[in-house]
Amino acid sequence: MASTVAGFSAQVVRWQKSHGRNNLPWQNTRDPYRVWLSEIMLQQTQVATVLDYYTRFLLRFPQVADLAAASLDEVLGLWSGLGYYSRARNLHRCAQDVVRLHGGQFPRTAQLLQTLPGIGPSTAAAIASFCFSERVAILDGNVKRVLTRVTAFEGDLASGAQERALWEIATGMLPRRQLLESMPRYTQGVMDLGATICTTRQPACLLCPVRSLCLGFAGGAPERFPVKTRKLKRSALSWTLLWAQRTDGAVWLERRAAPGIWGGLYCFPVFATEDDLLAAVPPRLQSGVQALAPFVHVLTHKDLRLSPMLLELSARDARALRWPGAGAWWAPADWESLGLPAPVRKLLEQARTGT
Repeated sequence: MASTVAGFSAQVVRWQKSHGRNNLPWQNTRDPYRVWLSEIMLQQTQVATVLDYYTRFLLRFPQVADLAAASLDEVLGLWSGLGYYSRARNLHRCAQDVVRLHGGQFPRTAQLLQTLPGIGPSTAAAIASFCFSERVAILDGNVKRVLTRVTAFEGDLASGAQERALWEIATGMLPRRQLLESMPRYTQGVMDLGATICTTRQPACLLCPVRSLCLGFAGGAPERFPVKTRKLKRSALSWTLLWAQRTDGAVWLERRAAPGIWGGLYCFPVFATEDDLLAAVPPRLQSGVQALAPFVHVLTHKDLRLSPMLLELSARDARALRWPGAGAWWAPADWESLGLPAPVRKLLEQARTGT
């Protein structure tokens, strides 16, 4: 174990210089705003998905003060489709706190960064390491996989105590010299290893720069690390959606309560069953309700079974309706900038384009 710790960081730094990822738009910068934005977007989300969102956010909000001054609706509108919408709400709150409490400058230590909304220990360490060369360890999913394999860490990461033990090991394996350059390269390198070489299945051990140090490889079964026994069970939830649309194309949308699924986004009124939906529609209009094809929208740990029902209304009937929730009529010109759940946006776009 001691020899593994001694040579690990130097090998990772050397490898990252020549073989690591260096062409992503949030790399090769020490701007904490850009690094923070990328770290939040990359939580539970693939790089390929994040790229376009990252570019659009920076075009609209080039500085943290621009993001802080924006409305939450505008932020959620740009985020729409990226998922995990609590990230967007925290992103907005964090930008406001950076401006209000820190004069528009991100704190320079991981400890202080963690006081901001939506920034946990690993994200704080990434920002502090990349931007300020602080000697702190990150521990995202890729890094956990690399370190548990290299050290043959047997602890069950379902246990908080074992995760804390791995964090201590991660800290001990950090570079100790020339931190100005080595910390950003090491942090990027260990992430790159997990993303491109030390993958969950069929790791490319023969290409790994730390293969000679890896106890998991030496034991012949690196894939059995990390150990994590507790798994979240998938569940399912069924919603019936009332798609009320006027003859001019405007639709009735209500803002979802936060926290919760699609919290803070605008959505069709949600009902538990078709009968509940019909009970909310005046009897003389119920015959106009059309059941559309149901579909499943997959969330991280839940299957959301959605059954949209379309009700086309004249301007007179629309004025007469009184929905149970607070909402408003939104014209097609407003949809692009509105924070909409991905399946709702898809339904509206398909209806508008006829696809």
